[in-house]
Amino acid sequence: MDVGGWLRNLGLGQYEALFRANEIDADVLTELTEVDLEKLGLPLGHRKRLLRAISALTVAETSAAPFASTGAKPQDAAERRQLTVMFCDLIGSTALSTRFDPEELREEIRAYQNAVSGVVARYDGFVAKFMGDGVLAYFGYPRAHEDDAERAVRAGLEIEAAVTRLETRGAEPLAVRIGIATGLVVVGDLVGEGSAQEQAVVGETPNLAARLQTLAEPGQIVLAGATRRLIGDLFRLRDLGRQTAKGFAEPVEAFAVEGVAVTESRFEAARRRLTDLVGRAAESTLLRDRLRAAWAGAGQIVLLSGEAGIGKSRLAAQLAAEVASEPHTRLRYQCSPYHRDSVLHPFVVQLGRAARLAAEDAAET
Repeated sequence: MDVGGWLRNLGLGQYEALFRANEIDADVLTELTEVDLEKLGLPLGHRKRLLRAISALTVAETSAAPFASTGAKPQDAAERRQLTVMFCDLIGSTALSTRFDPEELREEIRAYQNAVSGVVARYDGFVAKFMGDGVLAYFGYPRAHEDDAERAVRAGLEIEAAVTRLETRGAEPLAVRIGIATGLVVVGDLVGEGSAQEQAVVGETPNLAARLQTLAEPGQIVLAGATRRLIGDLFRLRDLGRQTAKGFAEPVEAFAVEGVAVTESRFEAARRRLTDLVGRAAESTLLRDRLRAAWAGAGQIVLLSGEAGIGKSRLAAQLAAEVASEPHTRLRYQCSPYHRDSVLHPFVVQLGRAARLAAEDAAET
């Protein structure tokens, strides 16, 4: 394995020389510990990201071990799953090639690729392929999340900002166009050999993401209809109507992302319409009883816990709806899987919402 390439895919290419100087190759990579990385002088956030990626490598090696003795590849390695695919393209790369020396152009492209792959890694996506000035990334493979579509859109917004901030020798800042689509694919087949080997995805979703990218304006993200339905009202979107896409018999839905929506509840924003609550009668009764006791002066604390997706937020929303007409003050603080490094994030968001502050407001505001 090319350790330098692996670091660049994680957006940590700046440590390639450090790893080489300390003779850290593929044989010892999986043995690195938190203490080792701290001795190398890496900051906490980068240490945690590297350890998570090393853990994933270890799991992959363990999974591949049964086939190592015979050299045979698993025939059922590919799997059918829902995937959100992002296609990101750097604007004006042809013009850059006419203005820069090839070595200078290489540095520009590498800085762009490092910025994109770093953001994708932060949202637990997977960079499948670099195609010159294009980057193909998957969200939902090899690790799936309940919010892969949301992760892809958030990553797209962050990539736009990160690429714009890159220092360039050109007169104008760099910019990208991004297309995002979601659908069923078959993923996991290894195609190609050596450095050209990649995880192939079969299905129309990657093609749709690439076509939507061509519809985007500089600095814009364009989503497919399926992705739009999965993200609910978490983002500010503009309907572009049905667009003709090469290779598709019928026009496709397209939506431009204009930013993150200000929402009090991520649960309600992600679900545009709640269905009736079925079951949970005992839990609902318990919550109402505790609420009445609290309002009567006997303070109460209720902890709702359980696996993701079993209806904790739905149950809380039901309680809120039942007492909506009665006078009370409701304070809601929400953690975020995208702000794990910020302990005070829930309080920052709540205070900002109470003060009616927007992300685009000036510092004076």
